[in-house]
Amino acid sequence: MASGASTKEPAAAPAATAVPDPKMPPPEKPADVRRRSYVILSFWLIVLLLGLPIWWMTTTIYRANLPLDGMIDWADGKACRPVFPLQISIQADALQPQEAQHLVRLIQHAIDDLNDFSGHHLRLQLAPKDDRRIVQKDNPELALTVRLKAGEATTASLDPHSAALDITYPSNAIPSPTSTSSPLATYIANELRSTFSEEQSIISYLLSTSSMSSDVRPQSLTPTDLAELDKRMTRSLRYAATYHLTFSLFADGSTPNTWDIEEAVEKYMRPLLDVLSPIHNFTVDTQLQLYATPGVQSQVLHKEDLASFINAAEWPLSPSIGGAPTVNFVIFAGNQTIALGDSESSAETSQSWLIPQWGTVYLLSLPDATSHVSSNILRQPMLTFGGHLLTLLGTPQAGSLPLRLSALTRIRSADLLLRSSSTLGSLARLSRSLPSISIPRTVADGVATSMYHLERACSNLGGLEGLMHARIAEEEAERAFFEKSMVGQLYFPDEHKVAVYLPLLGPVGVPLVLGLIKELKQWSKKRKEKAKEAREKKQQ
Repeated sequence: MASGASTKEPAAAPAATAVPDPKMPPPEKPADVRRRSYVILSFWLIVLLLGLPIWWMTTTIYRANLPLDGMIDWADGKACRPVFPLQISIQADALQPQEAQHLVRLIQHAIDDLNDFSGHHLRLQLAPKDDRRIVQKDNPELALTVRLKAGEATTASLDPHSAALDITYPSNAIPSPTSTSSPLATYIANELRSTFSEEQSIISYLLSTSSMSSDVRPQSLTPTDLAELDKRMTRSLRYAATYHLTFSLFADGSTPNTWDIEEAVEKYMRPLLDVLSPIHNFTVDTQLQLYATPGVQSQVLHKEDLASFINAAEWPLSPSIGGAPTVNFVIFAGNQTIALGDSESSAETSQSWLIPQWGTVYLLSLPDATSHVSSNILRQPMLTFGGHLLTLLGTPQAGSLPLRLSALTRIRSADLLLRSSSTLGSLARLSRSLPSISIPRTVADGVATSMYHLERACSNLGGLEGLMHARIAEEEAERAFFEKSMVGQLYFPDEHKVAVYLPLLGPVGVPLVLGLIKELKQWSKKRKEKAKEAREKKQQ
């Protein structure tokens, strides 16, 4: 090689750049660690000891204790058997005491053999001869009085003015003291059974259509009887302690413009209202409306026209006042009539018709230019209104008025007893099926009051006292079931609660939970280090 050439040495590789160690934070002082732990602990103590109790007390749904088992027993018919003891007095003045007592025993045996409805217990008692007023005083709610009189043949007839059954018998019909049966006793038993047959059918219908499963054996009703009873019960008004009666006179012109309605009500309606006063109270108002146009203008009204005759859009019909149901009695002064036949040429007509659960309309034909309607003209409309009022109240159709009202008392007692028991059962099942529903103290008080009066009503069935307790029980049960503060909680799903609480618990709960987790990790780490140091010292 040439001497002038120089040899180049390879360049050295650049030295690697040293990575500095990350700067660690200064170690925490033990006081700072304890302070942080105390802060986290204080937050959690506030949440657990103060926040959660306040949240629990302010958001917990109050549920008063209800006697659910007792309510279900009432609904299932286990707490009460709706049985009506009917006291029947036998007046046999022409018989000797021994003969009369023996005849009463035979009649009682015959009734027990014929009775196919366990809801009625007909209990016979012999009326004393000395003073019959004592019997009425001791038994103010006597169902029926049977008056036995000697005659030529065996006959029976109901007194049209009192709750009495008159029976005549021949002298040879009296059973001997040693006889175990008697045609006369069987005849009287059949008449008593026939007298109360309509009432038995209505109560059997109520029992068969109620959800209350009672061991009272109802009568076997034919489909025709069921249809007729269903129509009758649908037509009658729901029971109320007070009804408001509105008497209205509507005229299609300027006359008539005056009427003696107050006198007519006092003369023809007041006696009936006074008789009904132990069962219902009534308030009365009247009104007169001129130039009232009916919904149907034809002179002869047919069955299909009756539904649209009432012009509810223009006629000022009084609504319910003070919570009492209103019964409307409307008199329309015009020349319309109601055709009872199918053809327009039918000569058979009527002047009134009953509207179920509403009232009555009466078509009053007056001479032209009649400006005043006297109480004598209103006699027939008022008598019609009285009969229709009894129908709307659900009064039985057979028998005298006192006997029908006595039966109405028992029918209404059974209806109210069944309805209140069914309501209590529905409330109990609702409470069990919805654990989150609110049950205020007023509901528990209402249930307790209802059950108390149900017990009183069950022990006094058949009289006015039992009807009064059954009415109070039904009112309290309805008020408890439809409590406003309880019904408002029926449709409050759990998803809605989550949607309300999640936006609040998220921002508050995440820092608390993460801080607690970090603190627990630090505590666990320190514990492991202390355990390691302890093992090393032990090994040395």
